[in-house]
Amino acid sequence: MKNETTVTEFILKGFSDMPEMKLISTFFFLFIYLFAVLGNISIIAAVTLDSRLNTPMYFFLKNLSFLDMCYTSVTVPKALANSLMGSESISFGECVAQLFLFVMMCASECFLLTSMAYDRCLAIHRPLLYGVIMSRKLCTELVMVAWLSGALYAIFHTANTFSLFFCGPNVIDHFFCDSSPIMRLSCSDSHMNEEVGFAVGGCIILSAFTLTIISYVLIISTIAQIHSASGRQKAFSTCSSHLATVVLFYVTGSFAYLRPSFQYSPTQGRVVSVFYSVLTPSLNPLVYCLRNRDMQMALKKVFVPSK
Repeated sequence: MKNETTVTEFILKGFSDMPEMKLISTFFFLFIYLFAVLGNISIIAAVTLDSRLNTPMYFFLKNLSFLDMCYTSVTVPKALANSLMGSESISFGECVAQLFLFVMMCASECFLLTSMAYDRCLAIHRPLLYGVIMSRKLCTELVMVAWLSGALYAIFHTANTFSLFFCGPNVIDHFFCDSSPIMRLSCSDSHMNEEVGFAVGGCIILSAFTLTIISYVLIISTIAQIHSASGRQKAFSTCSSHLATVVLFYVTGSFAYLRPSFQYSPTQGRVVSVFYSVLTPSLNPLVYCLRNRDMQMALKKVFVPSK
């Protein structure tokens, strides 16, 4: 990073530009954040305490819940604190750290969802070899690779953003430090950085998405060969929650990042960011619990212990 930057802090505009909406939006996001944290903690507790959920699928789910909890905690608490305290500033160092952590969580979730698709593919397409291949060691390695890959990409993305020169404008038209609104404040030409970031990010996201699609092609082709309707429904039910999570994650994330920078709209960017950084991690616990009877029973044990 360049040491000659004159900007020592940034100003975050928050959830809304309208003063009369700031208090309402603050309490709304506080509710959503608490719901997300409590929901993901509940899943982690249920999977940890219930021995029947000691399977690769729930091991990945527990890690996904932890990742989602960290995901929202990187951005929302700072925005809430600024809104409640009437302060909109964030130091340069805090902004760098926030962008790094946010991108790391986002990229790690992308890779983790790919690992979960591979897990479901093996369970349905190769059920006889599933127990041998998907060992606890392999599951742990896949999670570690997801976190490490996310961290490496975050290092590149953060360095690519803050290698620019910031000399004056410091108002970020967002509720957290995201790369697109930050690059728009640069005094130097950010065109090359934007193109490089777009190309690298696009390749990584599309590669992970392609692997996920391949897994689901094998899953669907295997399910189609099952003769009984009940058998097909049972097989599909084991991956329907993951599929819903994948759709939520990629649709909102791709709409936010896989588009040229000249099409960026601050208002639209904030709205889309709410979906992929706040609402999606909040909905994941619901997605995995509504149609999963084992998870419902495990949660019941956590919250309603037997006498």
